[in-house]
Amino acid sequence: MADVAALAGVSAGTASKALNNTGQLSQETRDRVRRAAEQLGFTPDARGRALSSGRTYTVALVTTDSTGRFSIPIMRGVEDVLSAGQLATVLCDTRDDPLRELTYLRSMVARGVDGFVVTGRRTEPRPPIDVPLPVVYALAPSSNPTDASVIVDDAGGATAAITHLLSLGRQRIAHITGPVNHRSATARAEAVVSAAGDALCGEPLYGEWSERWGRQATEVILRQRPDAISCGSDQIARGVCDRLRELGHAVPDDIAVTGYDNWSVMAMASRPPLTTVDPRLEDLGRRAASLLLQAIAGKRHRGVLELPARLITRESTLGA
Repeated sequence: MADVAALAGVSAGTASKALNNTGQLSQETRDRVRRAAEQLGFTPDARGRALSSGRTYTVALVTTDSTGRFSIPIMRGVEDVLSAGQLATVLCDTRDDPLRELTYLRSMVARGVDGFVVTGRRTEPRPPIDVPLPVVYALAPSSNPTDASVIVDDAGGATAAITHLLSLGRQRIAHITGPVNHRSATARAEAVVSAAGDALCGEPLYGEWSERWGRQATEVILRQRPDAISCGSDQIARGVCDRLRELGHAVPDDIAVTGYDNWSVMAMASRPPLTTVDPRLEDLGRRAASLLLQAIAGKRHRGVLELPARLITRESTLGA
């Protein structure tokens, strides 16, 4: 540190503040100290940084999504923001086990993490965690409306898909989605019903988040003579496309198909590739991390922040 300070032409205390991003220093001074540190190959001692600041510069990401389908893109977004501030992220997979979650919470508090991001694989409100630290909920909001939560506008995403189908001249739209007891399935289905209006050719079909359900539901939906099928997930939509092709219906010439999630494993491997709604989970993670940093700095956000989803158009509605 003394060598860095000497090269930058400042005191050791000023050099420490510049490298730890503390104190009231000019940006020019901070930049000069950092250049000196880089030139000398100096790396600050994380333990010393923690002792001097009273922080560990570590955040815990607590999730119930053991498969990583939703938590991994959210974590990438969280890390984009936290790594810029030289914070580390610790992933805690509770596997939907309340006891396991409690054990993780106690362990992370004991280790002195600076805060928590809490997420999961479903969008239903969840009970808030009881910790004496800043917390932000991502995807699955807290049931306490004053807690900071960042969620996806599922209804807006589903509406965008239907608006797209209507703009293409589709006049008989059907909808296939997941379990009726899942908030994401019902929110998307209700938005489809509202947006489609008279173009809706039957009640939404609820089932599983699976390709198998998409294939099974297709045979039922075809009785409604649709020229478009809106699906509540990409897995369902891929199953729909497969079954339509087997039954001799061309996608999208005969029947257009839309999905939801923009899960590349499904959307890009589908034949044809799926027009789908992207919930922008990495952006959701970035926003959650930004709110957490603000809370750590003493500027807590209260309430739910809803981020817009984005429609991605591909061959399943536009053709080759």
